[in-house]
Amino acid sequence: MFDMFLNSAKLFLRGKLFQNSSQVLKQWLVGLAITLAVLLALALLVNPLIAAISGGLLGGALMPYLFKDLKYR
Repeated sequence: MFDMFLNSAKLFLRGKLFQNSSQVLKQWLVGLAITLAVLLALALLVNPLIAAISGGLLGGALMPYLFKDLKYR
């Protein structure tokens, strides 16, 4: 299992894991922006600890939805 992780990481770093690397970057940036917006808004309105937990949970839950249409090589 560790070998599979290393192989995937090597392919990703070389830019050979996904067919369209720019789409991966774009989707990742969308997820980051949404997570950051939620994190900052909740940190200002509620509590920084609750904001960190909520932002991380939302960002983690959002990534599979954003990455569902990506094509691998």
